[in-house]
Amino acid sequence: MRFKAIGLAVFLGLLGCARVEPVSEQDFEAAGPSPRPSQAQLALLSTYPRFGDSDPHEWQGRGPRSYPIHGIDVSRYQGEVDWPRVRRAGVSFAFLKATEGGDVADPSFQRNWQGARQAGLPRGAYHYYYFCRSAEEQARWFIKHVPRDATALPPVLDMEWNPRSRTCTKRPDGKVVRAEARKFLNILEAHYGRRPVVYTTVDFFRETGIGRLRGTEFWLRSVAGHPRQVYPGAFWRLWQYTGTGVVPGIEGDVDLNVFHDSPETWLRWSGQL
Repeated sequence: MRFKAIGLAVFLGLLGCARVEPVSEQDFEAAGPSPRPSQAQLALLSTYPRFGDSDPHEWQGRGPRSYPIHGIDVSRYQGEVDWPRVRRAGVSFAFLKATEGGDVADPSFQRNWQGARQAGLPRGAYHYYYFCRSAEEQARWFIKHVPRDATALPPVLDMEWNPRSRTCTKRPDGKVVRAEARKFLNILEAHYGRRPVVYTTVDFFRETGIGRLRGTEFWLRSVAGHPRQVYPGAFWRLWQYTGTGVVPGIEGDVDLNVFHDSPETWLRWSGQL
């Protein structure tokens, strides 16, 4: 996922640029009564952790520290991760890069997949989309590398522009992007039994209308303002608030994220109830 922050000026220029069909949290709640966590289950959670940041943002209004559940996303660029130490530091979840396009697999994925599980840390896998291969081919590539695991978090489709790509300069229009996303999401949902989350960025969200996908949860990147300002009207489940986080057990910077809701909802959403 992206490591360079979007400047405040850019962020302010994007406010209100895209009309997003409002989505309520209730759209994503399962039908029927939800199980209630016990006090013992809640007591085991690490809430409101305080992580460092090598390039901190001065938050105006509500900032990420007001959310109880925080997590990370990693790829090979984080090197060898000390997963037990990461968990002890207060990380509640991790998303791991698994694949990119139709022929790239992250060499650290299997090590991270097993390491996070052994540390008792809820984890999921993400795929970085490549606009010069079909959605079907990329979905098959992801399925080839990411095992079915009933304890895993939902898979993630990472869709964003990649202006640094040396092999693919395509920027499809919004209708094509949304159609390809639906194909990918449907294939993974049929295989894993859970609808994938879509991760995206401010410019991609604005230019493609990806937020119009119905029945889909979003993980939104916003490093210079709260998502309600940067993505007006959008419901988000996860918020990536910095790409320069500092977490014990990881050398160098790492992406930090928060979960939208309460610890009780987190336990249900993550399948721990």
